[in-house]
Amino acid sequence: MSDDGFALRLDGVTKKFGKHTAVDSFDFEVPRGVICGLLGPNGSGKTTSIRMIMGILGPDEGTVSLYGEDPNVTRRTKVGYLPEERGVYKKMKCLELITFLGEIRGLTRAEARRRGGGWLDRLGLPEWADKKVEDLSKGMQQKIQFISTVIHEPELLILDEPFSGLDPINQDVLEEIVRDYHAKGTTILFSTHLMDQAERLCERVCLISNSKKVLDGDLKEIKAAERRGIVAVEFEGTDTWIEGPEVDHVEQADDGLHLILRDGEDHQPILSRAVNAGARILRFDLVEPRLHEIFVRHAGDGAVGDAGMPSGARMSSWNEHVGPGGV
Repeated sequence: MSDDGFALRLDGVTKKFGKHTAVDSFDFEVPRGVICGLLGPNGSGKTTSIRMIMGILGPDEGTVSLYGEDPNVTRRTKVGYLPEERGVYKKMKCLELITFLGEIRGLTRAEARRRGGGWLDRLGLPEWADKKVEDLSKGMQQKIQFISTVIHEPELLILDEPFSGLDPINQDVLEEIVRDYHAKGTTILFSTHLMDQAERLCERVCLISNSKKVLDGDLKEIKAAERRGIVAVEFEGTDTWIEGPEVDHVEQADDGLHLILRDGEDHQPILSRAVNAGARILRFDLVEPRLHEIFVRHAGDGAVGDAGMPSGARMSSWNEHVGPGGV
């Protein structure tokens, strides 16, 4: 079987647990050398999909391939996998554990130890090399597990909720490492329910909700195609013109207000209404939607709160949050 330039491929994959369908007829491809986000709320099927990619679970229907082969053939040497459930041998010393796991992945003991020492230096843990893993904080243990994931320089990194539990500083460190691997040509797939984080890192995204894929493709192309129905506004004076038949709801954003239009509605009547109301318009233009806005558009309101977007971010009117008077 040829990989056709894809690091992994799922064709019509379905997985059920009793009467519950965790993944439903899932088609998914990740080209070599990209950072791809598998995105969706908790319980949407992300982790089950990754476990099938890794060969931990077998699909009830459909097929899974890594580099055109069965996952069991390629995963040990070509894949680095960081599972959502963190786990380390806590009684082992840190460098001893890293070395052991490097040997399992095909490195010589000397090379695994050399690489492990270098990673401990990079992540600020050199003094912990001969300490037992159980003596480390939870965040430090996550760093040790991440080192063990990448020690063999895999061609494909699969990271399941990799930023969960990390403080902002260590999240930034991990993001930098992910970008470094991407620059070297490594294919990276990571799952997350945090849309803003995915938007910073990903070239491609696959959005899933309720066990089904709702959107998949190049992030820039998706955002260009979805560039409709969102108007960014800044103004002074009355805000009575904001609500109208064209506006579905209003959201706060870093660049002012976002007016989310109903499907097929034109934004020009809103501008005319604002001018007639006497508002001073500082900004009024169509904007590229944020990833969480795209997700909500395709997955529906029910997925909002569990997909990295506060439930209060969707509001029926600007007055509910700020009151009259505008910006």
